[in-house]
Amino acid sequence: QVQLVESGGGLVQTGGSLRLSCAASGFDFSYWSAGWFRQAPGKERDFVAALDRSSRRTYYADSVKGRFTISRDTANNAVYLQMNSLKPEDTAVYYCARKFDIGTDYGGTTAGFGSWGQGTQVTVSS
Repeated sequence: QVQLVESGGGLVQTGGSLRLSCAASGFDFSYWSAGWFRQAPGKERDFVAALDRSSRRTYYADSVKGRFTISRDTANNAVYLQMNSLKPEDTAVYYCARKFDIGTDYGGTTAGFGSWGQGTQVTVSS
């Protein structure tokens, strides 16, 4: 059974850090592209970061560039999102998902992503 499970969310003050984990089961995540997305109350689900199948290309939303880092842990079949210098506007439910190949010119959409996890809440207090 293919499953993605997010963890690591919580309440943090402005300027703090969190590391989100996305644990995969039922498939080998190292052969897939991975994406992190977030959804704030009343808003659409937005792209945050993505990693291609080779783990050589990373993509970030402009709002998180220089603060967030996506990475892969093949030994643990997981993908992480290190979030530093957090801001109140980063408050949202964060989701991970997989897509077989995001290509070389990924534009930051949810198209083609699937096997969504249940999400993990991140709250940044001011």
